[in-house]
Order: sequence, then C-alpha cells, then structure tokens
Amino acid sequence: MSRLILTFTDSGAGGLKAARLADCVVGIEQQFVCGRLPTSSELDALYAPRAASHGAEPHWLDNLTGGLVEDARGRGLGLIEFCERFDAVDLWVDPDPNSQLQLAWLLDYLRPHVGVTSRLAILQTDHIIGAQQPTGLTAWQPRLAPIRGDHLEAASAAWTAWRALTPELWFNLLDQGLGALPRLRNSVVALLEELPSLGSGLGASEMRMLELLSAGHDHPYDLFPGQEKPNERQTFGYWEIGALLDGLARCPVPAIGGLDEGPFDLDMHEDPDRHQRYKRSRLALTGLGQAIVDGAADFSQYNPVHRWWGGTELTNDRLWRWDVESRSLVAP
Repeated sequence: MSRLILTFTDSGAGGLKAARLADCVVGIEQQFVCGRLPTSSELDALYAPRAASHGAEPHWLDNLTGGLVEDARGRGLGLIEFCERFDAVDLWVDPDPNSQLQLAWLLDYLRPHVGVTSRLAILQTDHIIGAQQPTGLTAWQPRLAPIRGDHLEAASAAWTAWRALTPELWFNLLDQGLGALPRLRNSVVALLEELPSLGSGLGASEMRMLELLSAGHDHPYDLFPGQEKPNERQTFGYWEIGALLDGLARCPVPAIGGLDEGPFDLDMHEDPDRHQRYKRSRLALTGLGQAIVDGAADFSQYNPVHRWWGGTELTNDRLWRWDVESRSLVAP
C-alpha cells in the first residue's frame, strides 16, 4: 500500500523523510498565523493543477524535491491529484498555532473531495516533529485516527472563523465542540491572547519580551522563545518574533531601546557583520516600555497600529482587544 505523509513544517518533513515512514513525505508550509491571509482564490490557484502555459505563477510543487514529487511537477499535478496517487494519506500535525491553522485550511480545502478525505488519517502530536531525531520518530509507532466528518466540520468552522473580518467567530469557537481536533482549542486561546491587551495595547508575545527585558535578559535572542529558554510562548515562529521585536524598537515612541541593527530580515541574516551587531545589541526598556510593564501606559496611544490578526485588520481606530482578566473580547 502506497503511503503519503503531509506535514506543515520543512523541518518536520525532513525528519519524517529520514525516518522512512512513507513512500513520500511533503511539507506544506503556509504562514497563516501572522500577516495578511492569502485569499481563497490565491490558495486555490497555488494548489490547483498547473496549466502548460503557467508563466511565472507560483505552484505548490516548485520548491519540493524527490522522485515522486519531481514526476508530479512535470505533470503539473494539483494537490488533490497528487493525493489521489496514494492509497493512504497521513497528516502529521504539530501543536503550534500555525500548524493548527494549516490543518484547518487543508481539511477545509480537501473536504469536498471524498476520494481524498476517505484516505486521510491524522496524528496530532504534543511535541514538535522537526525537533525529533529520525530514530525517535520511527520509535513513536503512532496511532493515526481516520478523518471523520467531525474533523472536517471542526476544521471548516475554524478556518471560516480565522478568515472572518472580526475576531468574534474565532472567540465563539471556545463554546463549540472542538474535540475532534484537541490541539486546536489551545491555539484558539493563544491567538486571542495575541490581540492587543485592554491595558497595554500589546499582544502576549510582545508583553513577554518586555517582561523578560525588565528581568535582565538584555540581548535580542534572549527574548526569543526556544527550548530551555525563558520565553515559553510558542505562538509565533522565529521570523515573526523578530518582526515583533522590530515593532517595539522601531516606532515613533519605542518601548525598547538599544537595538543596533535591522530590520529583522533575510538580508540582515546574510550579512555576518550586521547579524553580529544585532546579536550584540544591549537592549533596555524605554520610559514607555517600563510604564507598560508597570501597567501604566498603552502602546497604541503613542504609536500607530496597523497589522493583521487572521482576517481582522487592526488599526488604532479599529482596535479589537483582549481583556486578560475577564478573558473576553472588547470591540473597538
């Protein structure tokens, strides 16, 4: 029986390939947790069969490697058609919010295609797949659950809610049965906590960085989450955390001073001198930063806000907030 594994990080895909647990392993990595969401038509075009005269339009197979993938690329297969080549399609899913959002999108995308959904099974892990050694993944001997209707319903509800123009549907997921996707509930809460707080105007990850800086962790990478690091929040990944730190330090009235390089992008990482200057930066709370930590100031009263939270566009005059004390939404 031919088996395909789909997972949602490149690192996870690499480990699963090395573990040789399937005939083919594909990492589908989309960034849904931060930034403006791609439209449904953009996602459909990305994963649809590729026409012979496609020009330079991106396609889901462009950066993937492996014999079966390269054959599929030559044939211009869409994701649906590629999955139909296998007798079984296993989904290995990390617990982090971006992986959970990708799972919600993928199941919603596949839902109309019974020929594919009938082959699906899911493993929802408590551990980051890409952090495991291949021998460890082999030893897991996972028990995969067949995808049922309640998986598909929960996924579609979550994806619809995350794309909505306001956070209300996402908040309402807390009152819905999400038992089929047990890691999703934690992600619902974690992402609500990243809305601007009612008191500080900052999300939970931003506040955690200010708190760590106040406690004496004064180099940029001290503030990043990671294994055996004091920042335990895993809502955002490496690049997103770097962008959040930029936002706190490079604004009209900064909350953090002393960041000597930036912006936090690929160009900086590829320049060894600039990257070293970034790493050696000695950070400190500004007056505003200390006031925010003390609960006496609101970042959004001093700085412009314009970012995306799912399908919600957050601006100073349209600032949905999260009340930490009552665990409730506060409308603009």
